[in-house]
Amino acid sequence: MKRMIFVSLLINILVLIPVCAGLFFDADWVVDGYGPVSPARGILLSIYGAILVTSFCLLIKPLPLLVAPLLLVQVLYKLTTPFTVGNINNPVVISNLAIAAVHLVTLFLILRVIQFSPSNKSPSSGNKSHRLI
Repeated sequence: MKRMIFVSLLINILVLIPVCAGLFFDADWVVDGYGPVSPARGILLSIYGAILVTSFCLLIKPLPLLVAPLLLVQVLYKLTTPFTVGNINNPVVISNLAIAAVHLVTLFLILRVIQFSPSNKSPSSGNKSHRLI
């Protein structure tokens, strides 16, 4: 699990550094994937920047319970991009699907470890810390 957390976070960082730089500096290749300069592209840069900073911080202190929500949100938006963009041929859609596959493996491993950890007993086994009330 730890290795896959590292891989997922590193992928985020290695992909998002050039993507954020390209969006910020309006690189020629950015128009093919993200379209012309627009408020929507600025918002996307903010979102990508937040994911980049969060990934970097979690790479320093990789807490699975914090990594999982980040990756889950990414998987959800990445898997919906073919539908929101309208095709699968866009380079951003293609890379999103590939990255989502890696993040899904990481999420599965995190869930498996959390689910079967000794400190994660079910409420019926006497551990009252999991009760909602």
